Amino acid sequence: MGEDEGDQGFVRLIFEELPPGEMEERAGSFFDLMDGRRTTRHFSDRPVPRELIETAVRTASTAPSGAHLQPWTFVAISNQSLKSRIREAAEEEERRFYEDRVPEAWKEVLDPLGTDHVKQHITEAPWVVVLFRHSQRQRPSGEMSPTYYSQESCGIAAGLFVAAIHNMGLVTLTHTPSPMGFLKDILERPEHEHAMLLLPVGFPAGDAMVPDIKRKDVEDVLVWRE
Repeated sequence: MGEDEGDQGFVRLIFEELPPGEMEERAGSFFDLMDGRRTTRHFSDRPVPRELIETAVRTASTAPSGAHLQPWTFVAISNQSLKSRIREAAEEEERRFYEDRVPEAWKEVLDPLGTDHVKQHITEAPWVVVLFRHSQRQRPSGEMSPTYYSQESCGIAAGLFVAAIHNMGLVTLTHTPSPMGFLKDILERPEHEHAMLLLPVGFPAGDAMVPDIKRKDVEDVLVWRE
């Protein structure tokens, strides 16, 4: 690229190559950090500064996205009455799911985790963050057009959000009430936004528990083709 590269909508990549030893140390340290991450449903009501939530969303928004459309909105809720409305609606949907709609194959893998329709984490955690996926975008003309790879893009952003929360010493839970349309209504989001994840964020309760589970070994999830 020549001197006019900026005029073409590109800037030079800022990249600093690290010594091999530092690469290995960083890789190992980050793995150790994330290997200690666990999902809990038991939250303290201890306050969390909104600046930390904002930083986590900023981090999530560094995710790559289809055509760089960044097809996500994060709604951060601390208002207790609003969280109570969300919990009431979520528990009603979840009660129907567990009583009438859950497939046997799904129930088989949920039972060891101890999940049920009671969602106290929604009202206990100081923050509830709802990730909305955009199925459309507004063009400069005002016309609405589809987004591209929005599921994949929001999935990557969600992963970065979870990593950011764990990195700052907090815990979160990826909750997917089924169905999730009530979140759009309660939070007054536009028609082209679709709730994808509900993430309570905070400190764990002093007596927080987690399922006694083990992650798959790398040999079970990695295939080499050299």
